[in-house]
Amino acid sequence: MSQRPAVWITGVGLTTSLGHGYDEFAVSLLAGRSGIHRVERFNVDEHPCRIAGLAGEIPCPDGDDESQFASLLRLEQMAHWCGRSALKNAKLDTHGLRVGLIMGMGAEWMQIWEPDRQRGGQRLQDASLDDESVVTKTQRRLGLRGPNLTISAACASGNWALAEARRWLQLGWVDVCVAGAIDNGVSPLSMAGFGNLRALSRKNDCPQAASRPFEKNRDGMVLGDGGALFVLEREADARARQAHAYAEVAGFGGTSDAHHLVIPCPEPAQGIAAMRQALHNANVSPGELSYINAHATSTCVGDVGEARVLQAVLGDSVGEIPISSTKSMTGHLLSAAAAIEVVACLVALERQMLPPTINLDETDPECAMLRHVPHHAISHPVSVAVSNSFGFGGNNTALVLRAVA
Repeated sequence: MSQRPAVWITGVGLTTSLGHGYDEFAVSLLAGRSGIHRVERFNVDEHPCRIAGLAGEIPCPDGDDESQFASLLRLEQMAHWCGRSALKNAKLDTHGLRVGLIMGMGAEWMQIWEPDRQRGGQRLQDASLDDESVVTKTQRRLGLRGPNLTISAACASGNWALAEARRWLQLGWVDVCVAGAIDNGVSPLSMAGFGNLRALSRKNDCPQAASRPFEKNRDGMVLGDGGALFVLEREADARARQAHAYAEVAGFGGTSDAHHLVIPCPEPAQGIAAMRQALHNANVSPGELSYINAHATSTCVGDVGEARVLQAVLGDSVGEIPISSTKSMTGHLLSAAAAIEVVACLVALERQMLPPTINLDETDPECAMLRHVPHHAISHPVSVAVSNSFGFGGNNTALVLRAVA
């Protein structure tokens, strides 16, 4: 069996509370800025958590009809902006190419119907307006003529999308693949649901200090919205057109806990297995890792569980490999979390700087075995990065990204 071709990321498009482009996001991330504020989009006075990391108004791509863009629902705007931006960033002419589209998202129809109800409920009255999924609409608007797929694997959706895009390219099913995840999950329903589960922080008086992964006094996660889409190509094709490469998608591992919808499994075996699969798939050892972007959401149970996974996988290297959680700045983007954290890894690989875990004033003793990056970004050589995403329902994934020479 011939060796499968390497797959590179050659374009990035994103929208987050830290910015709507790669460079803007990178600057904010490495400056340790928080994008978390009080929610003003809808009334949160009765909610236990009244803060979130919102992306703000989604920009209309250059050259697009602004009135048409304004008529799209927010989820559709996110998808279109991220896709158009990624293709522009890749400097890619898609004419004549088989370009696939794989988008991770969760509760897609809820994210369409709930905002529509707030705007008067037109789509509930006319079902013909909902005859296509967001991925199909986005593919048509972008003019992409390859296969498309929606992936719903909770917080791990973005990692699964990139892994599947890599597989499509390696099997020759597409010439190029646009893949990633988006989520417009900050809504009255999600804020109420997660709030009533006591999963959200109650630090409403200090929003920018509320998300504090691995910190002793954390009291829950903070939601965010946004997402990222990437352009992926085979190495030979990217080299032939002298494309800029952000990183190679080098390895992937995925498992399921088969335990509970929202409660993390007390046994870390499946998280450990996902990370080990990813490292084996990338042919790297734990000691070769330069940086790990942790899933850590700032919940009491989840952060400790991931610390145990990392301790088991890294072994003797556990105190040597730098680890941070950028959810401390962006909040938890739910289905888009993995995608945005892949961008954080690309920033680390490209700029040789490690993004911090802000608000890490006092490390939880049960997480103290890790080598944290508290408060401020640090300069550090980065050649191999891992992004962990351990999602609701026990969806465990790890994605290995490698610098391109």
